[in-house]
Amino acid sequence: MKTSPVVLITGASSGIGEKTAQVFGREGYRVILAARRLDRLERTADQIRQAGGQAMAVELDLSNLDQIKTMLDQVRAAHGMVDILINNAGSARHLWLDEQSLEEDIQKQLQVNLVGMIQLTRLVLPDMIAAGKGQIVHVSSIAAWVGVPTYTIYNAGKFGARGFFAALRRELRGSGVVVSEIFPGAVDTEFAVDPQVNWKTTTVTPDFALASPQAVAERILWMIHRGKKKSVIPRFMWLAIWIDAHFPCSLNWLLGRYFYIREGVRYSWRQRQG
Repeated sequence: MKTSPVVLITGASSGIGEKTAQVFGREGYRVILAARRLDRLERTADQIRQAGGQAMAVELDLSNLDQIKTMLDQVRAAHGMVDILINNAGSARHLWLDEQSLEEDIQKQLQVNLVGMIQLTRLVLPDMIAAGKGQIVHVSSIAAWVGVPTYTIYNAGKFGARGFFAALRRELRGSGVVVSEIFPGAVDTEFAVDPQVNWKTTTVTPDFALASPQAVAERILWMIHRGKKKSVIPRFMWLAIWIDAHFPCSLNWLLGRYFYIREGVRYSWRQRQG
């Protein structure tokens, strides 16, 4: 009897990761949900199992290499190799660079968004190469292409990840392992909320440009079924990428409407009153 593929999803406790786990559980995959909030993972895993799917919750902090290794040992013991890795976990602080602490803000963001993600990818890769099959999907962001004020470290991680996967895709040519990236624009999730600032992505994004976690999850499934390497959602966000590449001054003007300096103090557009 043929067993269903194992899909490991990081950052699966909420938002895109949670919806992706539910979508893959519905489709019959053996779903491994990984994140720091084990209680939330267990709740989602229970929902998947109650609907007839297979799910396993494992605790994972991508800033801890030993925990990454322990988590993979648990997965391999229970299900064997990981057939599909969905790198979805992310951390963001919407603060100006000189307001971000060296360790808690800067180092932690880069560890989760870039270093830990690379380490996890490195650890699952040998099994895929040996099997001659597998897929790695990185849930990236438009921030991998377009630099935005107050996103400096987040941008750094996403730009770095894009370079990493561009090189890895070429390394793996002919191996049978597919490397895919999805670049969402603004997504309506709690990820956009930062307790230290009084604005969030959803306040500066019109409704027509705001993607839902469900839509992103369905697009990930579509990419895997078709072996797609890149996708932008919503699709018109390619326009922002193109404008930044060819007419950066125009984008500078547009972003200037939301971020500016008055009397030496930097504001977002929601802080203009008073």
